[in-house]
Amino acid sequence: MSDSKNHTMLNKIFKKKRSKLFVIQSDRGFKKDSTVGNRTDLELDVSDESFGKYTKHDSIGSAIDRKKIGWFIVLISTTLLIFSCKSAQLQIIQGDHYKKLADRNRYREERVIPPRGMVFDNNGKILAKNIPAFILTMTISDLPEDTKRRSNVINRLTKLTGLQRADIDLAITDFINNPNDPIPLKKHLSYEIAMKLAIETSSLDGFDLEIGSQRKYPLNAQSLSHILGYTGTMSLDDLKNSDGEYKPIDTIGKTGIEKIAESILRGIPGIVITEVDAIGKNLSVISKTKRTDGSSITLSINSNFQEYIESRMLNLFTRVGATRGSVIALNPQTGSIKALVSLPAYNNNDFTNGIKIDEYEKLLNNPDRPLFNRAISGEFPSGSTFKPFIAYAALTEGIIKEHSSFISTGGIRINEWFFPDWKTGGHGVTDVRKAISESVNTFFYILGGGYDKVTGLGVKQISEYARMFGFGEQTGINLPAESDGFLPSKEWKREVKKERWYVGDTYHLAIGQGDFLTTPLQMAIATSVIANGGFKVVPYLIEAVDGSLSDINLSHQPKVIENINSESIEIVRQGMRQTVTQGSARSLNTLSQSIAGKTGTAQAPGDKPYYSWFSGFAPYTDPDLTLIILIEEGGSSNDAAVPLAKEIFQWWFEKNSK
Repeated sequence: MSDSKNHTMLNKIFKKKRSKLFVIQSDRGFKKDSTVGNRTDLELDVSDESFGKYTKHDSIGSAIDRKKIGWFIVLISTTLLIFSCKSAQLQIIQGDHYKKLADRNRYREERVIPPRGMVFDNNGKILAKNIPAFILTMTISDLPEDTKRRSNVINRLTKLTGLQRADIDLAITDFINNPNDPIPLKKHLSYEIAMKLAIETSSLDGFDLEIGSQRKYPLNAQSLSHILGYTGTMSLDDLKNSDGEYKPIDTIGKTGIEKIAESILRGIPGIVITEVDAIGKNLSVISKTKRTDGSSITLSINSNFQEYIESRMLNLFTRVGATRGSVIALNPQTGSIKALVSLPAYNNNDFTNGIKIDEYEKLLNNPDRPLFNRAISGEFPSGSTFKPFIAYAALTEGIIKEHSSFISTGGIRINEWFFPDWKTGGHGVTDVRKAISESVNTFFYILGGGYDKVTGLGVKQISEYARMFGFGEQTGINLPAESDGFLPSKEWKREVKKERWYVGDTYHLAIGQGDFLTTPLQMAIATSVIANGGFKVVPYLIEAVDGSLSDINLSHQPKVIENINSESIEIVRQGMRQTVTQGSARSLNTLSQSIAGKTGTAQAPGDKPYYSWFSGFAPYTDPDLTLIILIEEGGSSNDAAVPLAKEIFQWWFEKNSK
């Protein structure tokens, strides 16, 4: 039946009998009521003229319905607006970001790690190489999403490897921002465990066994560890500072040459991009980038020389009761380091293999600090090895001349203070050559702080000349953690110690005591200036890269010190030669070639034995070796440093002299 016919029929019915429906408003809403009486506020007129329409009395109901409809429209509109904005954000503003995420889930980037460059000594002897290693890795994005299944997989793995569940959970937390990068869980797996894992990992989603390499140091001398350093797994800080260049599975140089030459040794990884399925299995190779192997490095170090020096130092330790010391041997013409020994040392293979916590704590808690490279980082009072530089400064400034002399009677008294010579009764009439060779304190007190009618250098000029020779600043060696020593000043003492500078402070400084500190390497560079007649060299260890002269050394050519006084240098050289022929190191005069040197005995803190020093060079006329020895708490120089110097020079003359 059509809508028009329905409408006509209804009109006929309502024309015969007009009915009025009264709607009474109750607390629960509106309802029909048959009672005729006073009308309610709403009346429905069902006549044909107004069928389906509200009368003028419908204002309350109409207002309520319209308000509901209005709120409904606002709600719908707001929802649509929110969805539209979010859609625009995801598709337009963050579209590239989410496309990359999608591509990352679809494509997998695999790094082909190149072999690290080897390290050789100057005779071609291997100091650092690579050996194969099995590595267990975890890729977070490939782990099962289901919590129970993931837990089962991880538990199975812990039983196979002995890893702790907490270690795996921690790795997931630490590397949550690297979900598609393989994370090394355990390196250096034994062959037996590796074979088990090779079978099991096929059913352990998210875990793989990879064949990589580890560093091996075939050390004959543990002191090489301070030179070579070691490599290690990337830490979170390493990754943060690498600007995306490294991945968690990579290794990086942590200390020594391994750290300084990281960019040379590492090479450039290759990249293989593959398409993967939903569970991370490879489907096809999209692209490949070839790797570039790391370059090999040749050091200036003679490892046989290094090994010999270490063995003789250990023998000396046993004899004099010392436990710490350092030796530096370098070419004063070029800065090429032939040996750099710091004892005690450590085995860097322990670190590449993953050192155990208790073993690491033993190293850290050892009072002799075996991890500390005292040859370049230790700062010590120099004792009398500083005196040749005071002599040069006084000669150059005209405070003394070549044949000027003072009488040493056993010391100098200033008011109630007495500054002694080391020799009771003094050394008698002393000129500059004798003062160097016999280490006459009185002579250098006068040169430094003045006495009677002589005006000394003073702390400012002493510091200026000391800096000229390289004290108080880093030498520039290509090793990390070099110290810069310390040169005191009046201003420093007033600010730090809240005291004025006294003449006694200058006296102490002039003989290498007091607050002055130097590293053994600084002393080697300063002594080399005297040895070569006025050139300042930059010490270096890296001699060649892939067999070619290292570019690192091209900028480290020796430089003539500006305004160097050749006459003063020559007089000081003669005084150091006289130390061996007539002075405090006469035992060295029996060797086959001529040696120049200076002994030093520096006071140690407290009542401990003295620090025993020797600085020197040979052959005297055309030196190719500067030698610095420091035996901490070794006693007098003639008991420790000089006998060791004799053994070292003798080896050098026999094996490497011109």
